[in-house]
Amino acid sequence: MRPRLATRPARLALAVVAAAALTASAAATASASTGHSGAAQQKAAGQQACGTDDLKFTVSSQTQAGGYLLVTAKAKPGITCYLEGTFPSAAFGSAADTHVSNAEQGVTDTVKVSGSSAAYAGINPKSTNSDGGKEFGQLIIAVAGDETNPVTVKLPETVSVDAPVATNWHADPADAVPFTG
Repeated sequence: MRPRLATRPARLALAVVAAAALTASAAATASASTGHSGAAQQKAAGQQACGTDDLKFTVSSQTQAGGYLLVTAKAKPGITCYLEGTFPSAAFGSAADTHVSNAEQGVTDTVKVSGSSAAYAGINPKSTNSDGGKEFGQLIIAVAGDETNPVTVKLPETVSVDAPVATNWHADPADAVPFTG
């Protein structure tokens, strides 16, 4: 008897969870090097960490730094939460080469998200100088540590994806520009 292949949505969810596990591992390693974790800091300070379901995500195209996608995360009504300064768990598709990696070297400040206060992350979908890439019209995104609840956001335009990178979450959109060298 041949085993049944998982459906595309199931494979995609598994791919996002796998990428998130790698992201969480990297974030834990980064936090361990400083001797504390962001989640522990938030609990000690009485802060509620944001979950993916706590937020509404929007994506806009930006022209600075050769062009990138600006992801805005706003808290849903009545919610105040905090996003650790790590990059979002995001992917354009289920293939490993469409998952974003970190454009920054360390963890940045935690961002309070409530009311009109938002968090911003910049994603450069194509960090290479090649002509290659795959075309995508949506982004799958989740908060690091809450990858089992990803959301899909329609992009303002189709983008070519090749070795995508993302900044950490920032309180100022000007800090979320993914400069690549």
